Amino acid sequence: MKKTLVSTALCLSTLLSGTAHAAGGNELLVYTAADDGKLHAALADAFSKKHPDIQVKQVILSTGPVTEKTIAERANPQADAIYGVNSFALDQLKNAGVLEPYAPKGSKIAARFADPDGFYVYHWLTLMVAAVNTQMMEQKGKPIPASWKDLALPVYKDSITIAAPTKSGTGLTIFTTLKDAYGWDYIDALHKNIFQYNSSGSAAGRQAGAGETLIGLTYDTAVTNQIKAGLPVKMVFLDMTPNVKEGGALVLGAPHPENGKKWVDFMASPEGAAVYAPFIGVPTTPGLGEIDVSKVDLWEYKAPVDANAFKKEWAQKYEK
Repeated sequence: MKKTLVSTALCLSTLLSGTAHAAGGNELLVYTAADDGKLHAALADAFSKKHPDIQVKQVILSTGPVTEKTIAERANPQADAIYGVNSFALDQLKNAGVLEPYAPKGSKIAARFADPDGFYVYHWLTLMVAAVNTQMMEQKGKPIPASWKDLALPVYKDSITIAAPTKSGTGLTIFTTLKDAYGWDYIDALHKNIFQYNSSGSAAGRQAGAGETLIGLTYDTAVTNQIKAGLPVKMVFLDMTPNVKEGGALVLGAPHPENGKKWVDFMASPEGAAVYAPFIGVPTTPGLGEIDVSKVDLWEYKAPVDANAFKKEWAQKYEK
């Protein structure tokens, strides 16, 4: 079938929690690129129990729109804090001058998981994996891939879905890693096997679970959600694992800065980490998480990544 680039309208969702009387200075607006509704609800509920006088609102978008919206509002900030955005976005926000340095109180997160200038803290590590529909693979007589280079073999033509790096932080992480590891020639070969480029990082996992694709290149929890739902999906760690650190920060000039600080404190605390640990891959707070990263070959970039330049070049090559 013809390759398509799925372009969807931005999904704007707001979750409310807290007491009915909370208003004015007792509000808190948080932007996030984490797309698990249960995660958002759990965090809002736990935070509201700790701070019952604060009304929490969350605006949920993909990584690119979260970043663009926060920067666009620089002269008149609307959000108090952000979370669930990747290292590319956090650096972009930092360089755009929309974050305020702040050291969260009560955190057990190691210094290596925080910005050296104090602008943000990483809350978890997200691992990029293959969601393989084992039932479909068996029916079509295709082998389960063992490496990224396997995915470029003709046997997987029109069998793979993945988020476009211009639309999703997941896609950006995977493709910049592949460029760093194998170069553009490999990406050209992989492109021939792509059935669909998505605008959401988790969509490929859902498509694999539904049998719409044989292989979805996505992130860890997008696959575990399919497995927990009883679908015939296997999480496959290929020969190396693209990964990204995701975290949050305080917005400079926030309308409710003290509430924003309380959110940043909560997200970096062991208490907060225990809330989001069941929904994410590997928390940076010690002692939590289901995946043993010591058994995973985590890729470390060999060269600096200019995310904007990469997206521009990728779009020129494949967004037609």
